[in-house]
Amino acid sequence: MQHLVSSINCPLCLSANCQIYSEDRRRQYWHCAQCQLIFADPTALLNAEAELNIYQQHQNDPQDQRYRAFLNKLAAPLLQRLPSSMKGLDFGCGPGPTLSLMLAEAGHQMAIYDPYFANEPKVLTGQYDFICATEVIEHFYRPAQEWQLWLQLLKPGGWLGLMTKLTDEVDDFKSWHYKNDPTHVSFFSTTTFEYLATRDGFELEILGPDVILLHKV
Repeated sequence: MQHLVSSINCPLCLSANCQIYSEDRRRQYWHCAQCQLIFADPTALLNAEAELNIYQQHQNDPQDQRYRAFLNKLAAPLLQRLPSSMKGLDFGCGPGPTLSLMLAEAGHQMAIYDPYFANEPKVLTGQYDFICATEVIEHFYRPAQEWQLWLQLLKPGGWLGLMTKLTDEVDDFKSWHYKNDPTHVSFFSTTTFEYLATRDGFELEILGPDVILLHKV
């Protein structure tokens, strides 16, 4: 029997209605009853140096056609919905910004931001017609902060395009490979995005097990 614990708050919706959900040999995971986020125990979060060391091992090459095909799962449906010549932000672009190049090639004006690899605070002072974050949101220690930032940066009628693996189809969380990356700490479901969409005025489209579009209405 899982017992309700009120000593920890959800890092996304800030609810105290959280309980221990699972654990493995490295860390515990919690579940929020309000927004359905699953998140790693705060005591297990890496420091910035350890996190950066892992990110620096990523090989994201803009010339890699397989990587472009992966990102196109988001780029293609987003481009179908965008008017021409929009202003976009690739948030969490990583060491080899690629999605921003793909969208720029399609005629959009792109900015990039990453706290480790493209840390330009002035990029976060404007507003954008669309924001993309591919394989990013699962890394957020305090996703409430980044989510509120996105709400500030996104123009009315704007689009938010995300890629992250959803927990919907996970039969056994303990054996789910996606959680084994120590930098993956926040795990979303369709229900989590439905909660955010209802709360913050988005129309939600789930286009697959890892592609999410939200339209600000």
